Amino acid sequence: MLLMTTALTGAGIVGLALSWQASTDGQFEVTRSPEEWRGLLGENAYLVMRKEKTETPYSSPQLQEKRLGTYHCAACDLSVYASSAKYDSGTGWPSFYEALVGATGTKKDFALLIPRTEVHCRRCGGHFGHIFDDGPQPTGLRHCLNGLALFFRPA
Repeated sequence: MLLMTTALTGAGIVGLALSWQASTDGQFEVTRSPEEWRGLLGENAYLVMRKEKTETPYSSPQLQEKRLGTYHCAACDLSVYASSAKYDSGTGWPSFYEALVGATGTKKDFALLIPRTEVHCRRCGGHFGHIFDDGPQPTGLRHCLNGLALFFRPA
């Protein structure tokens, strides 16, 4: 009985993880075919933004960016994070304590079987990373992002 319950629970988790993809297809303002996204983003950014992969920690030049300005979605150019909300989390990925109002969306992510909050561009659905509750005030949140999903525009 325990084995059967575990199997059904696992199937439910997979179903939940897959349901987001099915429910959001075509619901974003900016849509493209996989081939168009790959051509626009390049292979590594495509894997991060469209396949929800994670870049290697400490590999992003965005970690060293200290100027005032705005971070934009690498896929659709939407302004998503202010440099004033950026901080060094020590994790190896660019981290922010909040996104710009109305710039991002979230969903539950069960890829590691433990529920996490995935954060993506609200306009194109491009995957940025995850949100954790171990960040600084004023929000207490850590938006742990892939630098490949962002580009910086100085003020």
